[in-house]
Amino acid sequence: MKNKFLTVAFVFVSLIASAQYGYRDANRIGIIFGLNQINLNTKNFTSTPELGWNVGLSVRGNFYNDFDMVYTMQFSENKFTVPTTNFFLKKEDINYKLPSAQISLMLSYKIVENHLSVEFGPLVQVNGKFVIDTTEEDNKISGTTLLAKDIVDISKFNFYPAIGITAGVKHVRANIQYQYGVTNLLGNLNGQEGISTNFKSHPGIISVNIIAYL
Repeated sequence: MKNKFLTVAFVFVSLIASAQYGYRDANRIGIIFGLNQINLNTKNFTSTPELGWNVGLSVRGNFYNDFDMVYTMQFSENKFTVPTTNFFLKKEDINYKLPSAQISLMLSYKIVENHLSVEFGPLVQVNGKFVIDTTEEDNKISGTTLLAKDIVDISKFNFYPAIGITAGVKHVRANIQYQYGVTNLLGNLNGQEGISTNFKSHPGIISVNIIAYL
């Protein structure tokens, strides 16, 4: 996972360098802090979204007329719960965490200069495994024959189209964004030995961030 994050960081630095060369007088670098919620959108098991967090960097530069280009690298932890039954047949909601890194390239239409804009574009997400407490790995997921540990090794790369709105003042803005997973987040689980379930998930992620521009 560390190597994947380093790859993502290298690509982002390259994008910043390119942006700085093309838009020397217009770039603004922003620091991102925020929250997220992920909905797995799967029929394989029941899940409930919980609050996760985001941190990252963003570069906004003039592109053409009323359009900006926004480059972003964001590190996130998505969270959700899954109902399970433990060894003693007691029902427990297990907390799952998804560490990830995203790189996005968004086109931003400026409705009001420095105050209100609409962004849309693609992003690539690099995932780690789902993280759960080791004492809950052998819990049985409710309504299935799966154990909690059976679903942790998910797909490592996912593609998300995204759309959002950014509003505020020149140096501090709030952004709300919706991301929809085109690729199957659980696709890596298909074909694993001893598991016959056909896994499918196209997650939706809502992120609410504050961006402080330097």
